[in-house]
Amino acid sequence: ITMYSFMGGGLFCAWVGTILLVVSTATDHWMQYRLSGSLAHQGLWRYCLGSKCYLQTDSIGEALGQGLGHAWAYWNATRAFMILSSLCATSGIIMGILALAQQPSFARLSRPFSAGIMFFASTFFVLLALAMYTGVTVSFLGRRFGDWRFSWSYIVGWVALLMTFFAGIFYMCAYRMHECRRLSTPR
Repeated sequence: ITMYSFMGGGLFCAWVGTILLVVSTATDHWMQYRLSGSLAHQGLWRYCLGSKCYLQTDSIGEALGQGLGHAWAYWNATRAFMILSSLCATSGIIMGILALAQQPSFARLSRPFSAGIMFFASTFFVLLALAMYTGVTVSFLGRRFGDWRFSWSYIVGWVALLMTFFAGIFYMCAYRMHECRRLSTPR
């Protein structure tokens, strides 16, 4: 296995992970529940009752009669961490492509190492976002809605976490392989 194979695998995981991060962040199916007998679902930006969707605002809790105002800080943090995760993954892809394109000329700060760090940062941010959303949903919404479940946008976020994590692993392996080769080559 060559260093280029690791970087190629890392870029594949990174592309898939970044696409999944964006899809997860943008879609309205993080949670499904029944409200007054009809199906409802929500994402980070909107909630939908039946076939009609509404932007989430601070007044949603009152509109639904749920008193969820105290949970809004957590949802805002979830949104912010998902966006940060997507930005880190995108930065990692750019660094990863540069590392693949100019492999022989490693600078003082290795591009594969930098790409790996960005993918691990992306993994960390999406983990924070998903953990926070899980905690708020189970603690607050789970008690208010008897018939609820996490939905596909939420699950896609967890798959994205795995993909960005493996992208980081692949790039760190490429970095280690390059360092071992560099140290073993006589000057």
